[in-house]
Amino acid sequence: MNFDIRAVTLDLDDTLWPFAPIGARIEQVMHAWLEQHSPATAVRFPIEMMRTLREQVFADNPHLIHDLSALRKLTLEHALRRSGADMALLDPAFEIFYAERNKVECYPDAIAALARIAARVPVAALTNGNADLARCGLDHHFVFQLGSREHGAAKPEASIFHAACERLALPPAQVLHVGDHAVMDVAGAMRAGLRACWLNREGAIWPLDELQPDLEFSTLSALADWLDTHLDTKDTAA
Repeated sequence: MNFDIRAVTLDLDDTLWPFAPIGARIEQVMHAWLEQHSPATAVRFPIEMMRTLREQVFADNPHLIHDLSALRKLTLEHALRRSGADMALLDPAFEIFYAERNKVECYPDAIAALARIAARVPVAALTNGNADLARCGLDHHFVFQLGSREHGAAKPEASIFHAACERLALPPAQVLHVGDHAVMDVAGAMRAGLRACWLNREGAIWPLDELQPDLEFSTLSALADWLDTHLDTKDTAA
């Protein structure tokens, strides 16, 4: 397949690192913190109940779907308020959450592959999540990070893809978006005019009939290999 790629936008959660272990650890750490600082909240909202509350807050506030930090903080606010806790605990509780959220463990291939890709083309992070690449210690690989909270709309909305392209000063057709989610990442990018790579680490079956990804790989290393070959071919042709 032959097309011109001048930059890459990269999803983060479940593309650069798995989120499930982070989410499980957040629940454990938050509950332990509440047991120490607000025992009544820990009793009223053990892990399962806190998870149910979070799901309800997310469902009740669709207008905040682009701002996961706001939804998480609202969940904590509800839990503290309903358990009669000191509301001065809200900001410290959120900071406990956010510190754990940014302790990421990348997939084994991810860091080396990311470094290879970033040495070839500009790489921008494009995420619906609320990770902070500086706090994760990974921001030096990226020219910028654009989150749905900052932008005001989440993938698969075309506007967030277009905003990234504008910051890269490139037309969408010269930007390759890479992500794990068939709809949010791949379909969203393609409908916005970008090229798209499905990072299918789990070997899933492509779920959409009307679109096919431009590229599909099971590792970020395989994408780095493809870019090496593709860009070398372009350089030779030029």
